[in-house]
Amino acid sequence: MGRMAKRILVPVDSSDQASVACEFAAEEYPDATLVLLHVINPAEAGYSAEASIPSFSEEWYETQKATAEDLLDDLESEVTEAGVESVERVIEVGRPTKVIVEYADDHDISQIVMGSHGRSGMSRILLGSVAEIVVRRASIPVTVVR
Repeated sequence: MGRMAKRILVPVDSSDQASVACEFAAEEYPDATLVLLHVINPAEAGYSAEASIPSFSEEWYETQKATAEDLLDDLESEVTEAGVESVERVIEVGRPTKVIVEYADDHDISQIVMGSHGRSGMSRILLGSVAEIVVRRASIPVTVVR
Protein backbone atom coordinates (compact mmCIF):
# COMPACT_ATOMS: atom_id res chain seq x y z
CA MET A 1 0.00 0.00 0.00
CA GLY A 2 1.26 3.45 -0.86
CA ARG A 3 1.91 5.77 2.05
CA MET A 4 -0.86 8.23 2.44
CA ALA A 5 0.40 11.78 2.31
CA LYS A 6 0.37 13.35 5.73
CA ARG A 7 -2.46 15.67 6.59
CA ILE A 8 -1.33 18.57 8.77
CA LEU A 9 -3.98 20.62 10.54
CA VAL A 10 -3.11 24.29 10.98
CA PRO A 11 -5.71 26.18 13.05
CA VAL A 12 -5.52 29.84 12.00
CA ASP A 13 -6.78 33.26 12.96
CA SER A 14 -5.61 36.71 11.95
CA SER A 15 -2.60 36.76 14.29
CA ASP A 16 1.01 36.92 13.15
CA GLN A 17 1.56 33.59 14.89
CA ALA A 18 -0.99 31.89 12.66
CA SER A 19 0.94 33.11 9.66
CA VAL A 20 4.21 31.91 11.21
CA ALA A 21 2.62 28.50 11.91
CA CYS A 22 1.60 28.24 8.24
CA GLU A 23 5.13 29.09 7.10
CA PHE A 24 6.56 26.53 9.51
CA ALA A 25 4.17 23.83 8.31
CA ALA A 26 4.97 24.63 4.67
CA GLU A 27 8.70 24.32 5.32
CA GLU A 28 8.52 21.21 7.47
CA TYR A 29 5.88 19.33 5.48
CA PRO A 30 6.06 20.48 1.84
CA ASP A 31 4.59 17.19 0.58
CA ALA A 32 1.74 17.07 3.06
CA THR A 33 -1.78 18.33 2.64
CA LEU A 34 -2.13 21.43 4.81
CA VAL A 35 -5.61 21.80 6.24
CA LEU A 36 -6.17 25.43 7.23
CA LEU A 37 -8.91 25.55 9.84
CA HIS A 38 -10.54 28.75 11.03
CA VAL A 39 -12.99 28.49 13.90
CA ILE A 40 -15.72 31.09 14.26
CA ASN A 41 -16.38 31.29 17.98
CA PRO A 42 -20.02 32.20 18.73
CA ALA A 43 -19.00 33.23 22.25
CA GLU A 44 -17.39 36.29 20.70
CA ALA A 45 -20.79 37.51 19.52
CA GLY A 46 -21.93 37.60 23.13
CA TYR A 47 -24.41 35.26 24.75
CA SER A 48 -27.76 36.41 25.98
CA ALA A 49 -28.09 35.51 29.64
CA GLU A 50 -31.41 33.64 29.35
CA ALA A 51 -30.80 31.80 26.11
CA SER A 52 -28.69 28.68 26.15
CA ILE A 53 -27.97 29.25 22.46
CA PRO A 54 -25.57 31.95 21.40
CA SER A 55 -27.39 35.06 20.31
CA PHE A 56 -25.41 35.72 17.20
CA SER A 57 -27.09 37.16 14.19
CA GLU A 58 -26.90 35.83 10.66
CA GLU A 59 -25.29 39.15 9.80
CA TRP A 60 -22.56 38.72 12.41
CA TYR A 61 -21.89 35.22 11.13
CA GLU A 62 -21.75 36.33 7.48
CA THR A 63 -19.26 39.05 8.39
CA GLN A 64 -17.10 36.56 10.32
CA LYS A 65 -17.27 34.10 7.45
CA ALA A 66 -16.27 36.72 4.87
CA THR A 67 -13.35 37.78 7.06
CA ALA A 68 -12.32 34.14 7.45
CA GLU A 69 -12.44 33.55 3.67
CA ASP A 70 -10.17 36.57 3.11
CA LEU A 71 -7.77 35.30 5.76
CA LEU A 72 -7.73 31.81 4.22
CA ASP A 73 -7.11 33.33 0.77
CA ASP A 74 -4.03 35.11 2.13
CA LEU A 75 -2.68 32.12 4.03
CA GLU A 76 -3.38 29.72 1.18
CA SER A 77 -1.40 31.84 -1.27
CA GLU A 78 1.36 32.12 1.35
CA VAL A 79 1.80 28.34 1.65
CA THR A 80 1.29 27.75 -2.08
CA GLU A 81 4.08 30.19 -2.82
CA ALA A 82 6.21 28.29 -0.31
CA GLY A 83 5.75 25.19 -2.46
CA VAL A 84 2.83 23.35 -0.86
CA GLU A 85 0.68 21.76 -3.55
CA SER A 86 -2.20 20.46 -1.51
CA VAL A 87 -4.22 22.85 0.65
CA GLU A 88 -7.66 22.41 2.16
CA ARG A 89 -9.67 25.20 3.75
CA VAL A 90 -12.16 24.66 6.51
CA ILE A 91 -14.38 27.08 8.39
CA GLU A 92 -16.18 25.69 11.44
CA VAL A 93 -18.30 27.24 14.15
CA GLY A 94 -17.85 26.38 17.82
CA ARG A 95 -15.45 26.48 20.74
CA PRO A 96 -12.00 26.50 19.17
CA THR A 97 -10.34 23.92 21.41
CA LYS A 98 -13.17 21.44 20.96
CA VAL A 99 -13.49 21.99 17.21
CA ILE A 100 -9.73 21.64 16.63
CA VAL A 101 -9.41 18.40 18.59
CA GLU A 102 -12.55 16.85 17.11
CA TYR A 103 -11.67 17.87 13.58
CA ALA A 104 -8.25 16.25 13.94
CA ASP A 105 -9.83 13.02 15.20
CA ASP A 106 -12.47 12.88 12.47
CA HIS A 107 -10.39 13.79 9.43
CA ASP A 108 -7.36 11.56 9.50
CA ILE A 109 -4.98 14.32 10.59
CA SER A 110 -1.44 13.19 11.42
CA GLN A 111 -0.23 16.33 13.15
CA ILE A 112 -1.41 19.74 14.36
CA VAL A 113 0.76 22.83 13.90
CA MET A 114 -0.41 25.99 15.62
CA GLY A 115 0.78 29.36 16.83
CA SER A 116 1.26 29.89 20.53
CA HIS A 117 -0.89 32.99 20.82
CA GLY A 118 -2.00 36.14 19.10
CA ARG A 119 -0.32 39.32 20.14
CA SER A 120 -3.21 41.47 19.07
CA GLY A 121 -5.35 40.86 22.14
CA MET A 122 -8.31 40.59 19.80
CA SER A 123 -7.10 37.25 18.65
CA ARG A 124 -8.64 34.80 21.07
CA ILE A 125 -8.50 31.68 18.97
CA LEU A 126 -4.82 30.98 19.32
CA LEU A 127 -4.36 32.33 22.81
CA GLY A 128 -1.82 30.32 24.72
CA SER A 129 -4.57 28.58 26.60
CA VAL A 130 -6.07 27.18 23.39
CA ALA A 131 -2.73 25.73 22.30
CA GLU A 132 -2.20 24.27 25.77
CA ILE A 133 -5.62 22.64 25.85
CA VAL A 134 -5.20 21.23 22.35
CA VAL A 135 -1.79 19.80 23.29
CA ARG A 136 -3.39 18.06 26.30
CA ARG A 137 -6.44 16.71 24.50
CA ALA A 138 -5.26 15.83 21.03
CA SER A 139 -4.47 12.20 20.34
CA ILE A 140 -1.82 13.16 17.79
CA PRO A 141 1.38 15.22 17.99
CA VAL A 142 0.95 18.98 18.27
CA THR A 143 3.72 21.38 17.33
CA VAL A 144 3.33 24.80 18.90
CA VAL A 145 5.22 27.41 16.92
CA ARG A 146 6.40 30.40 18.92
